[in-house]
Formats: sequence, C-alpha cells, structure tokens
Amino acid sequence: MIRIFTLTMACLFLALGVSAIASAENAVYEIEKTDKEWRKTLSKEQYRILRGHGTERPYTSELLDEKRTGHYICAACGHALFASDTKFESGTGWPSYYQPVSSAAIGTTTDYKIGYPRTEVHCARCGGHLGHVFTDGPEPTGLRYCINGAALNFTPAP
Repeated sequence: MIRIFTLTMACLFLALGVSAIASAENAVYEIEKTDKEWRKTLSKEQYRILRGHGTERPYTSELLDEKRTGHYICAACGHALFASDTKFESGTGWPSYYQPVSSAAIGTTTDYKIGYPRTEVHCARCGGHLGHVFTDGPEPTGLRYCINGAALNFTPAP
C-alpha cells in the first residue's frame, strides 16, 4: 500500500512539475527567440541550463569566487539580476545571493522535478532558468537565491 501511494505521489509531482515548467515556458517575455536562435547565441552549457532548466555541477562556476563590485546579469539577455553586495558564501557550490536587484528582475514558479516543491527562479526579461530560491539564507531577507553560474555574466562596476 505504501509503495502504491509513493508511486502515485511521485507521478503527481512529476506531472505538476511539468505543468509548472510549461506555464513558465508559455509566458510572454520581453525577449522572445526561437529555439534555433537560443542555440545559436548560447553555449551548449548555457542552453542546457537557461532553456532546458538544467543544473551545473557544484563548485564548477568561475563566478563562485568572484569578489569584485558589480552586477550579475542574465547570460541570455543581459538583464541585471543581482548586485555583488548581496552575494554571500553559502557553502553549496553555487553562487548565492540574498536578494535580486529588484523584485521585477526575476520571476518564480514552483517546480516538482525532484519529488517535492521548490521555487524556481527565472529571468523576468527572457524567461531563462537561473536556479532556485530557498528560505535558509542570511539576514536581511532570510532567502538564498542559489543560481547557476553558467546562467550569469558578471559586469564589474566602473
């Protein structure tokens, strides 16, 4: 009986996850490109993450150790997402921030891809998948935006 319930719940979460991703992909964004255009402008890894909702391996991003003052922008469209003064060392292996540059910079959806709900973060301008946000971050927000480094570019302050 427990096996059937577990299997049923797993199927439900997968189905809900697909619908949550589909709703984010069906949204209208300021920057719209065809799949072919995205593949042409993004590296294979960037495409896998930003358009395919992938995750990079932890501790592989060059941005993990970036300490300069500046902004982290969407690698797909150049939209400003996070300021360097909100970055912190989370110990997770992904660049982490406690807040975006503005609430309008990002969008969120719920995803169930791993069997339980998580809040997925995407670029509000192009819809590119960035990572996830969790409620175990530092003050002042208590949030941890755990972001794939391949989804970002860094622009140093002048």
